[in-house]
Amino acid sequence: MRIFLTGATGYVGSAVLQAFVRGGHEVSVLIRNPREATSASLLGAQAVVGDLSEPQSYAAAAETCEAIVHTALETSKRASQVDRVAVEALLGVAARRAGRGQQAAVVYTSGVWVLGNTSGQAAEDAPVRPTPLVEWRPEHERMVLGAGHGSLRAAVVRPGIVYGGSRGIVADLLKTAANGLVRVVGDGRNHWACVHDKDLADLYLRVATNPEASGIFHATDEADERVIDIVESVARHAKTMPDVRHVPIEEARVKMGPYADALALNQIVRCPRARALGWAPTSHSVAGSVARLLEELRSKSEAA
Repeated sequence: MRIFLTGATGYVGSAVLQAFVRGGHEVSVLIRNPREATSASLLGAQAVVGDLSEPQSYAAAAETCEAIVHTALETSKRASQVDRVAVEALLGVAARRAGRGQQAAVVYTSGVWVLGNTSGQAAEDAPVRPTPLVEWRPEHERMVLGAGHGSLRAAVVRPGIVYGGSRGIVADLLKTAANGLVRVVGDGRNHWACVHDKDLADLYLRVATNPEASGIFHATDEADERVIDIVESVARHAKTMPDVRHVPIEEARVKMGPYADALALNQIVRCPRARALGWAPTSHSVAGSVARLLEELRSKSEAA
């Protein structure tokens, strides 16, 4: 299958790219920096130099592909605006393909934070109550899902907090513990919904290539771990026991803005629709995998 991938140099996208290439698919990746084109080529992908906010720079390349997988996220204050431009452009590309009777699929990346604090176990049909940091996401989800009809297949993947490698919230936690101080927003009794990057990439592969895969798919290891249990495990594996400081949510908001509320969410998330595709996470715990995660962090850091 020919696949167009955005965000291939990002945390999620880089893992997804490797899964697609290992699966034998022909992948074109959107690259903002021309200097990264060589790296993409070494991974077996064709680089398309462009910018999410400038659809004319990538629309033609995307239109040659049967599946479009959007994992990129603008990190500036323009995140929602840039994402909307990209979503509209990619849906337009897919609609043109579908109008010609060609295979077309769009896979959009959202996240479990759109669920807010969950009540009981939240499966893919749970109502959304997005935390302020991602309050714009549900509308973009609806845009994608609403476009799915006829030969245009539309799907939304909602990853949990991604762990593994040298990037992301958990890797940052490992790094700060090594530096002697860990900050926890609130009392740490809240549950994080997490997923290993390689397991997440496997789900993207299944969703992108399965002609029956449409709708919403959650991606978490379903470990239901409390933040304090993760932190305690990380602290035990540090060379020197770090100080753990609990930061009241009000103080955290002053320093971190709406990101603080996202970290304080209490979420129990289930993935029945993802599992129906045959997806089965191989990593089942952050707290129980700290030694391995430290090794992954070291290996990735040395390779960088």
